[in-house]
Amino acid sequence: MLISEVIRKKRDGQILTGEDISAMVGGIADGEASDAQVAAFAMASWLKGLTPDETAALTLAMRDSGDVFSWPDLPGPVVDKHSTGGVGDNVSLMLAPILAACGAFVPMISGRGLGHTGGTLDKMDAIPGYVSQPDNDLFDRVVRDVGCAIIGQTGDLAPADKRLYAIRDVTATVESIPLITASILSKKLAAGLGSLVMDVKFGSGAFMSNYDDARELAQSIQRVSNLAGLPCHAVLTDMNEPLADAAGNAVETLNAIEFLTGVRRTERLEAVVIALCAQMLLASELETDPAQAQDRVRVALDSGAAAEKFAAMVVALGGPADVIDRPEKHFAAASVVTELRATKAGFINTIDTRAVGMSVVELGGGRRRSSDLIDPAVGLTRLAPLGTQLERGDTIAVIHAANMDDAEVAMEQLLAAYHIGESPKATPVVNEILT
Repeated sequence: MLISEVIRKKRDGQILTGEDISAMVGGIADGEASDAQVAAFAMASWLKGLTPDETAALTLAMRDSGDVFSWPDLPGPVVDKHSTGGVGDNVSLMLAPILAACGAFVPMISGRGLGHTGGTLDKMDAIPGYVSQPDNDLFDRVVRDVGCAIIGQTGDLAPADKRLYAIRDVTATVESIPLITASILSKKLAAGLGSLVMDVKFGSGAFMSNYDDARELAQSIQRVSNLAGLPCHAVLTDMNEPLADAAGNAVETLNAIEFLTGVRRTERLEAVVIALCAQMLLASELETDPAQAQDRVRVALDSGAAAEKFAAMVVALGGPADVIDRPEKHFAAASVVTELRATKAGFINTIDTRAVGMSVVELGGGRRRSSDLIDPAVGLTRLAPLGTQLERGDTIAVIHAANMDDAEVAMEQLLAAYHIGESPKATPVVNEILT
């Protein structure tokens, strides 16, 4: 099958066969398809769309383009979750050890941040010595011994997806629900999961700002996941404000450690963590009753078992043994730490969450291009949530910057992002659960 013929069929709106898609994915993986052809396929798919069956075939072909993990001898279910990205979203750092403490196994393959959204892998890289891209043998051993491992996608895991995504990123074809679906699921299926829970976000800081679009994406992922033989639940969560009250790599990792150890847990973040973990227990059939699932998650947290799993994972992947007990000793600190204060009294009634994320990028804590280096120390803490009543001079956020010039730029951006007026109507952070 000629690559050009596959592109022509999709350009003309025809339905691709499994053979067509296998030929295209094979060409993407082995280099037979040029960058121009891969871009043309992505654009044709974006314009003409892919049916659920086509998307499932693309998902499975990309899964099979590299290594596929299998865990037939583990004494518990293999589970994972995926978030569509947001600001202050450090949920994975708590979720993986919580599930491990509940008897599940979590081979979590995560990505780096790009644009205004933070990346789980960058947060883990803020831990000194942590090997975020281990070889397959080490990854396998840590999952088996600890119960969870948070790592990055290697070149041998769904390599066709890695190349296709890189080309989509620079050809204005990222915003295709079938291509997003296939990209997410190919990596999750390659990890050998038995069940998956999606955290699909909507709002000003989400990839899908519109609720209906987010719901459509969640349903697409569920349909294709089921066609591929992977049970999938989806939780739709609000991203009209940062999820944690910290945004940045070291500060979000410290925030996660405080959450796990019980030092401090903010209400919105706790609600999302509990909901996602409970759905993972239900999807994997470790629990059958939603209330009992939530109780089991809280026991794993409050007993300290989840914190112990996090510490064991960090040590197994090369990090410091006392990261839970003395976290401040190990994380890079910014040269400048200064407070952003309210210029008038009132309530925080809207937040441009994307702008908050972009302020972290401007500080050096995120990427505009995948090749950009980041500063793990910079970011934001004590981010005031929606509805906060402020007097003039009250703290809206604490800025961690490399220098005062960067801090002043962040102040201007944040003052524009936080709108002060009348008290807003409260909205739930967990809006809908699709099972």
